[in-house]
Amino acid sequence: MGTNPFVGVIFHWIGGFASATNFIPFRGIKRWSWEIYWLVQGFAAWIVAPILLASIFVPHPLSILHAAYIADPGSIYYPVLWGILWGVGGLTFGLAIRYLGLALGYAIALGLCMVFGTIVPPIYHGEMHAILHETSGQVILLGVLVCLIAVAVNGAAGVSKEHEITPEEKAEAGELDYNFGKGIAVAIFAGIMSSFFAFGLDAGKPIGDIAKHELLSTGRLDLWQNLPILIVVLWGGFLTNFIWSVVLIIKNRSVKQYAGEPGYNPMRATHATGETLVDFDPTDPSTYDRLAPKTLVANYFFAALAGVIWYFQFFFYSMGQTKMGKYDFSSWTLHMASIIIFATLWGLALKEWRGTSRRTKALVTAGLLLLVGSTVVVGYGNYLKVNESHPVVNVRN
Repeated sequence: MGTNPFVGVIFHWIGGFASATNFIPFRGIKRWSWEIYWLVQGFAAWIVAPILLASIFVPHPLSILHAAYIADPGSIYYPVLWGILWGVGGLTFGLAIRYLGLALGYAIALGLCMVFGTIVPPIYHGEMHAILHETSGQVILLGVLVCLIAVAVNGAAGVSKEHEITPEEKAEAGELDYNFGKGIAVAIFAGIMSSFFAFGLDAGKPIGDIAKHELLSTGRLDLWQNLPILIVVLWGGFLTNFIWSVVLIIKNRSVKQYAGEPGYNPMRATHATGETLVDFDPTDPSTYDRLAPKTLVANYFFAALAGVIWYFQFFFYSMGQTKMGKYDFSSWTLHMASIIIFATLWGLALKEWRGTSRRTKALVTAGLLLLVGSTVVVGYGNYLKVNESHPVVNVRN
């Protein structure tokens, strides 16, 4: 299949929707501590789903990784290393949301993540000079700038919201720990570290080349060539999150929650009600101080579902990247923009902006429109690059 930037944009939108949606199943988890369900979703997202999906669409993905290692061990080591660093960003990203709230935390952390993840790889490869001197490259960078402006507008909306909602509304939303100073520092760190995922994908390109050859030689679509790269990058991410989750499990002595001992789910940090903190079978006295079996099963299901949905963001990202042509570095901008677009829409659907002023809602709307516009501009820039690479030749008799 050939390059098609606008199809690539659609794939990135789907991936962004998956990323923004993965937190929804967490809201159904009852009486489990964060580290318990985070480890379950992480195993599903970073171990099971990448290997399973790659095995379905790519012939012998583990053999491809072995061949890449034999040819160049760095094609395995460096993606894993970048994945480990990205994992640190993912953990601190959650802390940024805790201190800043969803809107402002997303805007700052993902904005910085977008800038570093988009710009640094082409600078590293010495491609920036060519990008700056080609119309297509200039259009793509314009799209990156529009995305950055949109992030700033969304951030302004978040700040405006923070000044308008009451302490009671903050408590209802689970934002009791709001701290602008700490939040900004953590968000900057999280944004920089999270951008390393883009570096991991870039370092794994030799794996993608082998996978592409294998796919084409067996008559399959090269659309799936980047799936084996995701396996090794996510190995690194899982290692970081596994270590931190185990540290918390030991510290909080929460391991028994896997067998039904009750804990506390911070994703449901609203006022205590029977639905949020208690779920037992009234006909079975043994479940009064334990999770009912059906609730325990549901917790595993929702945590694993969140992980699989999370993985699909990069499943579609990897497909979209193959459609963007030479300037596939712009995929990271499209991905980040799409996440913020759909996170904003989820925020509207869940009435997170209820009670805010017209000014704040206008900022949210403007930021959303700018984000959509940035993805179109970046897609158009890639379209121009495709036409520059394949000029139309007029043949006269």
